[in-house]
Amino acid sequence: MSERSGVGRRELTYAVLLCLAGAGLALWAATRSWSVEVTVRPAPLPPVRDTRSGAGLLPWLPALAVVALAGGGAVLATRGRVRRVLGGLLGVLGLAVAAGGAYGLVADVGGSVSRQWPALCLLGGLSAAAGGWWTAVRGGGWPAMGARYERPARSGPETVSAPAGGPEGSSTPLAGRRTTEAWDALDRGEDPTAD
Repeated sequence: MSERSGVGRRELTYAVLLCLAGAGLALWAATRSWSVEVTVRPAPLPPVRDTRSGAGLLPWLPALAVVALAGGGAVLATRGRVRRVLGGLLGVLGLAVAAGGAYGLVADVGGSVSRQWPALCLLGGLSAAAGGWWTAVRGGGWPAMGARYERPARSGPETVSAPAGGPEGSSTPLAGRRTTEAWDALDRGEDPTAD
């Protein structure tokens, strides 16, 4: 493995981890209780506690965090220009999640407000944004997934090189045979792979 390839893999790993950890942290923080409002009722009745999470206050916040989480995984499956565009999108998503966390820090939502969850949401959004922008700037040269399981490209129309009677002169038993001919041989009780 060359020096450049090793650096690219390291950068890819760090960017993906930043995106995933940041989006995961923001998603978790958005589901915690950001405010508790206690309403006092007449004497024999107990007070009513109204707990609101970040998702209750900003319904779009966990949705953006989930999209950023999925995008962090998609960075691994993309390459080149698509990866860079995805990185830019992740940067914008991270900034939007961070804006939701910042809103939770400064908004007057009533009741007793817990500031650590909006702060963690802000931190997670900034982490996801940093990983996204890093991908947008440097991601084009990072290594991509292998092509081991991709279908080979067709170069032209397929032709049958052997007659239906057998694979005379072929290097493999099925070379030149069509798939339907192999199934027909199986229907007749013959082994289409036999020499």
